[in-house]
Amino acid sequence: MKVAVLAETAAHETRVALTPSSVADLTRTGASVSVQAGAGAGAHIPDQAYRDAGAEVAPDRAAVLSDASIVLKVQPPDDEEIAALARGTVLVSLLNPLTDPRRIARLAEAGITAFALELIPRITRAQRMDVLSSQATVAGYKAVLMGADALHRFLPMFMTAAGTIRPGKVLVLGAGVAGLQAIATARRLGARVEAFDVRPAVKEQVESLGATFIEAEEEVTAEGEGGYAAELSDDQHQKELDLIARHIADADLVVTTAQIPGKPAPLLITEAMLDTMKPGSVVVDLAGESGGNCAVTRAGETVTHGEVRVMGPLNLPAALPVHASEMFSKNVVTFVREMIDEEGALTLDFEDEIIAATCVAHGGEIRNERTKQALAGPA
Repeated sequence: MKVAVLAETAAHETRVALTPSSVADLTRTGASVSVQAGAGAGAHIPDQAYRDAGAEVAPDRAAVLSDASIVLKVQPPDDEEIAALARGTVLVSLLNPLTDPRRIARLAEAGITAFALELIPRITRAQRMDVLSSQATVAGYKAVLMGADALHRFLPMFMTAAGTIRPGKVLVLGAGVAGLQAIATARRLGARVEAFDVRPAVKEQVESLGATFIEAEEEVTAEGEGGYAAELSDDQHQKELDLIARHIADADLVVTTAQIPGKPAPLLITEAMLDTMKPGSVVVDLAGESGGNCAVTRAGETVTHGEVRVMGPLNLPAALPVHASEMFSKNVVTFVREMIDEEGALTLDFEDEIIAATCVAHGGEIRNERTKQALAGPA
């Protein structure tokens, strides 16, 4: 059985789906590994490193896909890549199944068995496969560094001959994996940190990192399926905004991470709130691609509102491709090994909750109900 690794074609994508350190994990199952030449270049991995690890390096896409049983990617395949896949091929990749269901329909029409890594269930057995968590760790870390770099003041406290510089204040909105990593990074930089989340269960985690969990007098909660946040009622959302407004004026840096799977990101920062922030303050909005948590966010751009800069970075994990690729690769290999039996054969057990939850297309049909609903559009 051959596992193929494609070079990424999406703009600004520097990660690779499989690193040399993970090649042996696949070859031990009896699989052969073929990597498209240059696939690791963005992550500073030379082709020779793959050869040294036991993989074949194929000169182009056609060669790497020839006789491949499983194809690994980071970003969803474009139309040309879908056309190049043979019917019956298993594709493992990020696929945006809830926001781009038409791509899933094309994969189904092409006879591809497609697994969307975004849909890895949040259960104990699947933790080592969870690419969303691993990549969110990278994004949360990088967001604080970007914000600190854009600030015109220090984050840590300094005691100098010229006097004492008080520590900066960071507000993190959303305490999922990215938010918790943002908190930890800001604390390492010496900032005072406050955080808010609609899931009360994360309070202990926030406080364990040395941050203050901010709460309304009346509880504002919305925990959805799988530990993700859910949409608030209009009344609760207004209470959420009132709470944020009371704390944002004193923040030097705000990092927002709140997203709801398959839906626009919730609005957490209004223009009126930005007007109350100190001149030179910075907002880093990690939800820009799904509409943004800030009213003025523009995905992929930095905009200025008054004297506050609002950054809407895209694909932050690609800014740290070495470790982001290592983490992604380990997640993917752990998942792929679930599909390889003791004899080294590809086996798709749709009774397995991980396989069933992650498969979005098989046998010419879309298998995931939420993807079907997204394709059908609003009821």
